Amino acid sequence: MESNAELPLLTSKDIAHFTGDVEDIPPITGANDFFVQFGVESKKLWYLAAPAIFTSTCQYSLGAITQTFAGHVGTLDLAAFSIENSFIAAWNGERIGDAMLDMQRSWIILFVTGLIMMFLYIFATPFLLFIGQTEAISHAAGKMALWMIPQLFAYAANFPIAKFLQAQSKIMVMSYISGVALVLHTFFSWLLMLKLGWGLLGGAVVLNLSWWFIVVAQKVYIFSGTCGQAWSGFSWAAFNNLWGFVKLSFASAIMLCLETWYFMALVLFAGYLKNAEIAVDALSICYQEQTIQEPQNSQWCKAVYALTPLLAACLIINNIQPALSGVAIGAGWQATIAYINIACYYIFGVPLGLTLGFALNWGVKGIWIGMLTGTVVQTIILIWICVRTNWDKEASMAEERIRTWSGQKGVEVEQ
Repeated sequence: MESNAELPLLTSKDIAHFTGDVEDIPPITGANDFFVQFGVESKKLWYLAAPAIFTSTCQYSLGAITQTFAGHVGTLDLAAFSIENSFIAAWNGERIGDAMLDMQRSWIILFVTGLIMMFLYIFATPFLLFIGQTEAISHAAGKMALWMIPQLFAYAANFPIAKFLQAQSKIMVMSYISGVALVLHTFFSWLLMLKLGWGLLGGAVVLNLSWWFIVVAQKVYIFSGTCGQAWSGFSWAAFNNLWGFVKLSFASAIMLCLETWYFMALVLFAGYLKNAEIAVDALSICYQEQTIQEPQNSQWCKAVYALTPLLAACLIINNIQPALSGVAIGAGWQATIAYINIACYYIFGVPLGLTLGFALNWGVKGIWIGMLTGTVVQTIILIWICVRTNWDKEASMAEERIRTWSGQKGVEVEQ
C-alpha cells in the first residue's frame, strides 16, 4: 500500500486543518497567546471529538437501553442482564489497529479470541455457580449469555473497523450509522421486550441485530470505495509481522481487560451481598445513569440514591483516566500499565473494597469506595509517568513501529 504520510489526515474548509508537515505552534509569550492557541487547538479537538463522543454514546446506549427495559420486565431479568453484560461480556478483550493491514490483522486476532472466549458464554451458568453467584441469577445470566454469542463476534468485527474509519477521518459516517442504529434499537427493544412480551429473549435478538447492523453498514461504506487508497482490498500481507502484532495486542488486551474487569467485578461482588438482586440492580442502574420510577421498586430508588455521590466521583475520575489510558496505548506502554493496574486495582483496590464492604459491613458503598480509591491511585501514577516522559523520543519510536507494520523501511530508532 502506498504511503499516505504526506497526505492530509483531516481537512476542513471552515473548522480545522490537520496535516502531517505543519510546524508546532509558536512559543506562548503571554495570556493572550495562550487563549488564542487554546481556542485553535480546542476547535480542532472538538471537530474530532464531538462525532466520536456521539458515536460512543449511541453504541454504549444500546446495552443501556436493553438493560433499562430489562428492569421493567423484572428484578431477576435486570440482574441477569447486568451480570452477562457487565461481567461475561467484559471478558471480550480488544486491541485494534489504525490502518488497512492493521484492521485485517485485528480481525484475525479478535475472531480467534472470540472463538476462545465463546466457551465462557457457553458455560456461563456453571461458571457463575462455581464462583458463588445465586442459582437464580446464574441460570438466567447463563441463558442470556448463550443468546448473546453473536454480539461477541460483532464486537470483534466492529472495533477494528471503527479505528480504521477514525484514522481516515470518516467520523461523521460512524455517527450517522450509530444514530440510526440507536433509534431502531430503542423502538424494537420496546416492541419485542415489552409490547410482545418476549422479555430478555427479545432484548438479546434486538441487541445482536443492532450491533451487526452497525458492522455491516460500516463494511459496506468501506468496501464501496469511499476511503480511496486507504482500502485496496484484502491482502495476504496482513499475515506479515503478525506475531509482533499479536504480542503488542496481547499486552494491550491485558491492560484494557484489567481496567474493564476491575469495575465489572464490583457488580460481581455485589452478588454476594444480602439482597443480591437489589444490590446488583442498583449498581447497574448507576452505571447506566438511569432511574426506574416504579412504586414496587422503591428499594431500587433508595439504593441508587445512596450510591449517587459515588457515581458523581466516578464521572469526574473517568474524565481523566481513559485519556491517560489512551496515551499509554499510543506510547506502547501496555505491559508497564498492566503491572500498574494489577498493583493499584487488584493488590490495593479490591482488598480495600472487600474489607470495607464485607468486614466493616458498608455493603455496596464500601466495595465501591475501596475500588474507586484504587483508580485514583492508578490515575496519579499515570499522570506522574506522563509528566516525566520524553515525548520526542516516544514520537520517533511510534513512527518506527508504524513503518515496520506497514512494510516500509525506516531508520532504526535508538531505544
